[in-house]
Amino acid sequence: MPHIVTEEEKTISDTHSYQTREKVIFKSLIIDIVFWIPDILLAIFSGSVTLYADVIKSGNEILSTFFAWIAMRKITKGGGDVYDYGMGKFETLTGIITGAVMFLSLVLVFAITSYKLLNPSLLHEEGTLLAICMMFIGVCVNTWLWREKSHIAKKEYSPVMESQVRLFKTKALTDLTVLIALLLVMLLAEYEWAIYIDPVASFIVIGSFLFSGYRTISSSLPDLLDKTIDEELQLEVVRALAEYFDEYEAFHGVRSRRSGNNIYIELFLEFNGEKKFSEIQDTINRIKNTLEKKIPRSSVTIMPCTGKFGTI
Repeated sequence: MPHIVTEEEKTISDTHSYQTREKVIFKSLIIDIVFWIPDILLAIFSGSVTLYADVIKSGNEILSTFFAWIAMRKITKGGGDVYDYGMGKFETLTGIITGAVMFLSLVLVFAITSYKLLNPSLLHEEGTLLAICMMFIGVCVNTWLWREKSHIAKKEYSPVMESQVRLFKTKALTDLTVLIALLLVMLLAEYEWAIYIDPVASFIVIGSFLFSGYRTISSSLPDLLDKTIDEELQLEVVRALAEYFDEYEAFHGVRSRRSGNNIYIELFLEFNGEKKFSEIQDTINRIKNTLEKKIPRSSVTIMPCTGKFGTI
């Protein structure tokens, strides 16, 4: 006989999941701050616009990760008792803030890069060599954090973790771009056109931020605006209704939405007025249990009614 997950077990599981996410995001925040300070010094000593861009990018990413940590901390401390539908929208809003921060970085980086492209200059060798070592470490650390967050995000959907996965994927790739650019500048220093490698690499960073910021915001907005659930999940609802077709008189509509990693579904069904309430309740319970087993992390409410969406 399959084990039915109780509300208490579900709450404990949710709390543990949120605590895990909070710890991972906090660890990322500390690592980002530790790496940011030497990045600032190296950008000044080397004179690299790509490093300047990376410093601005990293500063905004620290702010973004801080917002994500605040969101997870607030959820972990318990917002469920205050908000009946959980704090999924708070998670989603944090994802949008992450995307907005990326676009802010984009504007700042574009301004600095444009200036440097019009006024190119040679990089300081000692500072550049140190920056190469730092960028190599940065690529390794950000790749590790990206993979760790991806592993957690795959277990269950979370807007905050999804935005963090995109953020650290972008960080790893842009740090790799900076590393390659600095290596090329050092290896090709004898050529006059090598002074343009640095600002051109910054435009690659800009492109990655534009794409990542757009994806983060576009994936978060539908949930914030209560977009209906995916078509695949809607088909599960249709199958369940078909399975119990003979046990209700009419179907008057369905409403659904996602809140964080939770899914809420409302069904409006008309039943035979001559049936006992206990019989109707039994049918409601069976439809509800069927759907909640087929759709993970769903909460199904079935409203007996005689008109569309509960109207008489």
